Amino acid sequence: MPETTGASYASAGVDIEAGDRAVELMKEWVKKTQRPEVLGGLGGFAGLFDASALKRYERPLLASATDGVGTKVDIARQMGVYDTIGHDLVAMVMDDIVVCGAEPLFMTDYICVGKVHPERVAAIVKGIAEGCVLAGCALVGGETAEHPGLLGPDDFDVAGAGTGVVEHDRLLGPDRIRTGDAVIAMASSGLHSNGYSLVRHVVFDRAGMTLDQRVDELGRTLGEELLEPTKIYSLDCLALTRTTDVHAFSHITGGGLAANLARVIPDGLHATVDRSTWAPGAIFDLVGKAGQVERLELEKTLNMGVGMMAVVPAESVDAALTTLADRGVESWVAGEITERGAHTTGAELVGDYAK
Repeated sequence: MPETTGASYASAGVDIEAGDRAVELMKEWVKKTQRPEVLGGLGGFAGLFDASALKRYERPLLASATDGVGTKVDIARQMGVYDTIGHDLVAMVMDDIVVCGAEPLFMTDYICVGKVHPERVAAIVKGIAEGCVLAGCALVGGETAEHPGLLGPDDFDVAGAGTGVVEHDRLLGPDRIRTGDAVIAMASSGLHSNGYSLVRHVVFDRAGMTLDQRVDELGRTLGEELLEPTKIYSLDCLALTRTTDVHAFSHITGGGLAANLARVIPDGLHATVDRSTWAPGAIFDLVGKAGQVERLELEKTLNMGVGMMAVVPAESVDAALTTLADRGVESWVAGEITERGAHTTGAELVGDYAK
């Protein structure tokens, strides 16, 4: 009989040593995210955060969120660029948390790969760590899992969860919104991290475009445009809460502008957003024309150039716009809050986009 060798984890496709190398490579990036409240280092079973820091709050409310990046990870895989997708992950998690006025505290990540390439995993964590710095939170831990046979050697996915804190009497949301409030839009950096299943279908399957194809309207290649990181608004939103009387924020993600804004509009009130106050970027026009996608379908799938919205009293508009401008955030008054009529919903877009 032929000589046989016993099965092992390595023979099943899992490389523990490669995972250990990945952890060593990512440590320097995780260290850059540390806050004074973080205890211990990378490698423990759990991340530790000193909750005594919350004693300065009278009634602290913990806010949590979890999310992923969706099929945008396939763009990163095809382009071989792995150090930006982490910005998207942090934005999707922490910009949900800041909507209620909460300060981001810490985050954990989960990276699932078909095969551990240490440098690749470290690059992904580098992007997450850089995103955490931009959001003002610590990266306290995470998990890298190798799933051979389930994922291809170059396939991967990322997800994360985060926690923030807000004082109870400073909680933002529908209860604060009043008739006459203004709706301020903050420009997105592009598609952000939603709608990529539609976008990929349109540009690849319908239009036959390639990632290395330069598109004059975009001023760069299609791949560079599609991989543009999601803007992280967390610290910008917190700055607004310190300088103005913000009533609510809305993070424009899956479902589009109207649906996400409607989530923070109370019963009896209505948000009207005027499309003529901005011109969506060229990528939105490209997707619409290449796929013959109707405007309403685009608007319920993509952010159309607006990544975050703030609802503020009319008398706070100037201060809010000044604060955002000082922080380099393009913003404008896009709409207003009125009483809800018999045939209106929580939020709607009116008019035509500027050219």
